Amino acid sequence: MRVLALITDGFGMSGGIGKFNRDLLEALCTYPDTEHVTAVPRLMALGAEIPIDGPFEKLTYLTDGINSKSRYIATLGRHLMLNADYDLILCAHINLSPLGWLCRLRTGASLVQIVHGYEAWQPSGDALIDRSIRSMDAFITVSEVTKGRFTQWTSLPPEVGFVLPNSIDLKRFQPGPKNPALLDRYDLHDKTVLLTLGRLDSEERAKGFDEVLEVLGALSEEIPDLIYLIAGDGPDRGRLEAKVQSLGLDDRVVFAGFVPEEEKVDHYRLADVYAMPSKMEGFGIVYLEAMGCGVPVIGSNADGSLDAIPDETFGITVDPDKPEELKQAIRVSLQKPRAVPEHLDRFSYKNFSRRVHDILHALANLERDTALQPTNAV
Repeated sequence: MRVLALITDGFGMSGGIGKFNRDLLEALCTYPDTEHVTAVPRLMALGAEIPIDGPFEKLTYLTDGINSKSRYIATLGRHLMLNADYDLILCAHINLSPLGWLCRLRTGASLVQIVHGYEAWQPSGDALIDRSIRSMDAFITVSEVTKGRFTQWTSLPPEVGFVLPNSIDLKRFQPGPKNPALLDRYDLHDKTVLLTLGRLDSEERAKGFDEVLEVLGALSEEIPDLIYLIAGDGPDRGRLEAKVQSLGLDDRVVFAGFVPEEEKVDHYRLADVYAMPSKMEGFGIVYLEAMGCGVPVIGSNADGSLDAIPDETFGITVDPDKPEELKQAIRVSLQKPRAVPEHLDRFSYKNFSRRVHDILHALANLERDTALQPTNAV
């Protein structure tokens, strides 16, 4: 099997999707029937190292088109003029689906869409993208919630959809003491810390920052040393800072700004509770990372967080529109001991890789049954 993967980002990039793509490429390369994998990234940090040995010996990573839409299309076109022998095309973002469809025309390969979260819960509004997506042979989602919402508007059969949750590096995300330097940086000595980590996006105000802020004042009356640490940056920071002032919470909220990848574990370890009552999360790898560090987590019952927090042994889920539920969850979580959930290894890379291999095997069987044939939907 020869695989062509159209991805947004991978090596050299931070964030959950970048990690998902790197894990996916490794799992593709280690599948016994894989002959070769070619990945074409849309974005990559300058100077990023690309592994070429070990599990990535079968990988070609084409970077001529990074950080430019026109160069990306040109790079892909040049490659396919010379290399059209592919069996499977993976399209890792809905915006890349028209290019995926064109690649299928050139190669005759099966075309599989990968979707993560909110961007795939409803039609994109772009007729070409939406028609391309509806012509996919199969799809992979990170959560059952996303699968359900995706199939609802695309009308793709659920039986050609596969759920592949994010994975966590359990060797890296482990419990440990609070970093004294960070305690000094944020003045958190002898404080009880709530943490939310995520991009402060003005177009997607759904991470749960507002919901935590709105219960923080009442909780502070019960818990005098309570501090809310907001880790992350983005265009919505100014609005949130203004909201903190209007609520009179200046002494209760710390904005950490952008957190470098190498400091992420230590930031999780600062927290006594990780709280992210979101509304648009496709899965929420941050929950797994916080759990790995032994921090009790609070998520949402309104989105893909339910896949990351499947039951109370992993954490608590609440209705983000019900402040009393959130307040009670924070009270309960602060009483919990710091501990890694017993079955967190269900989200290990080993199990991620096994799931990828199972999906590839299932896709091969579907193809033999002629279920995966190019359609004329576009």
